[in-house]
Amino acid sequence: MATADPGPDQRRRAAKTHLSRIIERVEHDEEIIIDRAGTPAAKVVPLARRANRTAVGSLARQVDLSGDWDSPQTNADIAGNFGIGA
Repeated sequence: MATADPGPDQRRRAAKTHLSRIIERVEHDEEIIIDRAGTPAAKVVPLARRANRTAVGSLARQVDLSGDWDSPQTNADIAGNFGIGA
């Protein structure tokens, strides 16, 4: 005997109840769609993992610092961009 499809309220309640399980599945590259009244309302997808940048030299040849990167003018410009006085 086939079981009936749970109603939308039951599916939404299940999503709330089993959030840790949903996250586990997403961590294994699965996409989960949560619906409300039969209409897709949310999509839970894995985040792109950040590269490990803790190793010395991990950004070698990827970042170019000009000669004036630490000049008073550059520092004042950056401070101004963040709304803090130089």
